[in-house]
Amino acid sequence: MSASLYDQDLYSWAMQTARQVREQRFAEIDCVHLAEELESMGKTELRALESRLVVLLAHLLKWEHQPGNRTKSWRRTLIEQRKRISRLLDDSPSLRPKLPELIADAYDSALRWAADETGMDEGDFPPACRYSLEQVMDTGFYPDTVIS
Repeated sequence: MSASLYDQDLYSWAMQTARQVREQRFAEIDCVHLAEELESMGKTELRALESRLVVLLAHLLKWEHQPGNRTKSWRRTLIEQRKRISRLLDDSPSLRPKLPELIADAYDSALRWAADETGMDEGDFPPACRYSLEQVMDTGFYPDTVIS
């Protein structure tokens, strides 16, 4: 029944499974789907972190490469993304070692986003992220000059 409940009503399945775990009725648990859902939760956290890094990096690029267009909105976005990334990492500290790889992966999307929003060519931006992990996460870091 649990497997069909999973296919028919995910919410009801999740509430039932949580009840079974709390009541330690382990023999009744749909372990296959539970494992899939737990893996999915982990992947969701990873994707959320990468998504926030894309937004953060895109705004750092815009800030750096269009100093005449800087706005309070850009600054607020940088502040907010760093805050949310920090919260995500506080909740899931095992993601912290993945940051260098995630930044490298997110940079490509951030570069395209920044190029699109600024009207600049993608080639006007560095082909790889030149910001250090410390700079990306530093709430006081705002690139003032174009990195050569």
